[in-house]
Amino acid sequence: MLEELIKNWKLYCKEENFVGLGSTRKVYRVSDYVIKVNLHPIGYHQSKNEFEIYTTMAYKYLDPLLAQTYYYDELISIQKYYAPLELIDNQSYEINLENHSHLIPDSFEKVLNELDKNFDCFDLRDSSNYGLDNEGKLVFIDYGMTKSLYESKWVPLAEEGILPQIYFDICNSCRVEKELRMYGDNDKDKRCYECGKE
Repeated sequence: MLEELIKNWKLYCKEENFVGLGSTRKVYRVSDYVIKVNLHPIGYHQSKNEFEIYTTMAYKYLDPLLAQTYYYDELISIQKYYAPLELIDNQSYEINLENHSHLIPDSFEKVLNELDKNFDCFDLRDSSNYGLDNEGKLVFIDYGMTKSLYESKWVPLAEEGILPQIYFDICNSCRVEKELRMYGDNDKDKRCYECGKE
């Protein structure tokens, strides 16, 4: 199946398989896999980092808390699928060890510290970066953005309006308050993804 996805990934990246959209990658589910399509070269660096982090963490037996990246290239990466956490009031939220203790797996704090200190990972507590395993415990599914990549590459592009920033506001089309993708200060298109804005 993996070889088929690598070879014919465009056939599987269609709306009915869509599961998520970040600022640099768009994600589709195919069976037990996700295909992350790079929307920007930063997405490639995130996928490369995820592959390298997973491989290193496997040597330390800390890989069960990370979604395995099986493959990456300049266009896509393929990772193990985990059900994403649901939004609360149409927005992501910060994972809190006390408030979300029922979701916290063993070794979670150890993995969190490893990702922070040894891999320079950024935004590790945002709920959009997690999925749930079969036992309903957290698994990192988006862990390739580093602080240095964020500060040196992502922030300047977001400030220029090239990459979207996420704002919580009312969509002008469906009139629901939710996360909107906004491209710089001059972007007046306040529509959500469901209403057609990518």
